This record gives sequence, structure tokens and C-alpha cells, in this order.
Amino acid sequence: MNNIQIFEDKKVRSHYDSENETWYFSVVDIVGILTDQPSVERSRNYWKVLKSRLLKEGNETVTNCNRLKMLSEDGKMRETDVGNVEQIFRLVQSIPSPKAEPFKQWLAKVGYERLQEIQDPSLSMDRARENWKKKGRSEKWIQQRMTGQETRNKLTDYWKENGVTQNEEFAYLTNIIHQEWTGLSVQDHKRIKGLKSQNLRDHMSEAELLFTALAELSTRQIAEADEAKGLQENATAGKQGGRIANNAKKELEAKTGKKVVTKDNFLPPSEQRKIKKRKSG
Repeated sequence: MNNIQIFEDKKVRSHYDSENETWYFSVVDIVGILTDQPSVERSRNYWKVLKSRLLKEGNETVTNCNRLKMLSEDGKMRETDVGNVEQIFRLVQSIPSPKAEPFKQWLAKVGYERLQEIQDPSLSMDRARENWKKKGRSEKWIQQRMTGQETRNKLTDYWKENGVTQNEEFAYLTNIIHQEWTGLSVQDHKRIKGLKSQNLRDHMSEAELLFTALAELSTRQIAEADEAKGLQENATAGKQGGRIANNAKKELEAKTGKKVVTKDNFLPPSEQRKIKKRKSG
């Protein structure tokens, strides 16, 4: 299960292995936070140099990292070095940084909260709701986001039970549904909003969330009715489900004169200014 954790407004890609009850964290993300690197590329270079030095010192505990596929800046799943909690604690000790101590406290808190959520899944929803509130989302938006997530989970559960298991296949089917109802790929929709590695759904309007949920609900119900199996049969259901949402979208747009798909996002003002500068340049 891949997640994005937040440390001081910086993203840390993570993966929870439920079978072994182990957290894994992106090493590059953590290196970037501790060393205040201005870009992912600089973080990778720093980690490359540090890894080489630690190997020469015989520090295999830190350098013997696993590699997992995680969402990269270009929106694709790419392999990256990850460390478990023990490895990350040792990594933090290897990097002189004023953020080392607060990061260790944060790391311990993340692990503790995940154990709580396993015992009581409603806690993860409560935390998500609280985080969205802190970011200024309205109650209506939060409700729509959480309802949409529940719809999404039911669809992915169906896929898992019917021969769709790879992350790339999930992304492929999601893109088909999205393309059908919006007329845009997921990446093109993100580009319109000025997003890079951010979660598109966290930057959707209420209407965009609603039509995404309608497309995914329709897809699941069609797949269930047709007993869709495997990638291609579920892709066919995805096209049909997406078209249903697209037709509803067109009707609403004709009545209101307003486009459902919007360039609006919830990025902080500093990021908004950067986007405007890029577009004007």
C-alpha cells in the first residue's frame, strides 16, 4: 500500500507492507528534507555520494536498501531506494541536519499511528479529514472527497478480485475511465492544474470529484453485471462507465454554461505564482 506522508509540508513517499507489518520510506525524499535540496535530482545525487561513502565505511545497514516502485514526479511508477524504520533512523544519524531530531520523532509517530489505524480503520479517515480541514477545504468538499474514495476503493477491490493486480494495470484502467469522462488523460488534467507529483483528486473541485465518482461507480456496476475478468474486459467496462459520466457532464455544462473540468487547484499561493510565471514566460 503506497502512501504519501507529510513532514513539515514536505512529501515522503511510503509503502506499508501489511503482510510483514513494515513501513518503507523513500530514501531520496528523506535525504532531500534533511539536506534542504532544491530538487529531486540534487537529492538523488546527494544520496548517491552518501551511499558510496557509507559503503566504503562498511555501513551495510543503511546502504542495503530495498527497491520499490513509487510514484515519481512524471506521474509514472519507478523503482527507488526505500528503507525500513531501522534503516531510516540510521540514515538520519549519518546526515548532519538540524531537522534530524524532529524527523526521528515524526518517524516514530507515523509508525505508531499506522498501528492504531490497523486496529481501528476509522482513525485514518479522521486524520485525513483533519488534514484537509487544516488546508482550508470545506466540509462539502471533504465529504465529496471521502465518498469518492470509498467508491474508488470498491472499484479497485473488484479489479483485484478479477485478475487485475499490477500497479501499471491499475493506472492504465484509471486513465481509460478518466479519459472517457474528461476528454483528458490524468497527466493532461494535472498539467492544466499546474500539478506535478501532487495527487490530482486532492486538487479537484466538488464537481470534478462527483463526476469522477460517477464514472468509477458506473464502471464497477457495469463490470459486475458483465462479470468482467482481466485487464481488457475491465478496460471495456471502464470506457462504458466513463462515457456515462461524460454524458452527464455535457448535460450539466449545457444547462449551466460552465465547464466541469477546471484549472483551479489548492496549491499554496507561492506555488500558484510559480505556475503563472511559467505560463507567462
